[in-house]
Amino acid sequence: MTPATSLEPVPVVVAAGSNLGDRQAHLDRGLAALRHVMEVDRVSGAVDTPPEDGSPQPEFRNLVVTGRTCLSPEAFLAELLRIEGEEGRVRTVPGAARTLDLDLIFFGAAVRSGPDPIVPHPRWQRRPFVVGPLLEVAPDLVDPATGRSVRQVAESLGLVPSPRRREMASPARSAAGLPSASRAP
Repeated sequence: MTPATSLEPVPVVVAAGSNLGDRQAHLDRGLAALRHVMEVDRVSGAVDTPPEDGSPQPEFRNLVVTGRTCLSPEAFLAELLRIEGEEGRVRTVPGAARTLDLDLIFFGAAVRSGPDPIVPHPRWQRRPFVVGPLLEVAPDLVDPATGRSVRQVAESLGLVPSPRRREMASPARSAAGLPSASRAP
């Protein structure tokens, strides 16, 4: 059966993570498989993070992939699940350790609360392990559900100083505690 396709490529964002076995190898193979179902534009650097729920399991390695697909949202999600399965992902309980986790974060400007896939991903804005890598590759991308850019979300999580905070920051001080003069380059 051929997955459902659209005529025009749709921008997509996928978050990838692994915390079992050779995490980087799982991510590399997952990325190679993603290239068969989407045209990859950018891949963030990987970040290592503890499990989101604090459970006693290995650290995750996470990254974000941006690109385009001609698949429908349902077909694209089915492909993500297939890739996870090929990499040995077994779904036992939510939050369990996994060889490969592929989350659909954005599918164009689609806003869907169900049926699956739900987009934008309902928890992406609370996950520094998604927001940080996404900031690296698409800082000006706007969440179609909230109108907030990735940069704004990152600022709200304290991942980057907001322009307002930078302006309000206290001036540099010398060792004596006095404001420092700025030096021209």
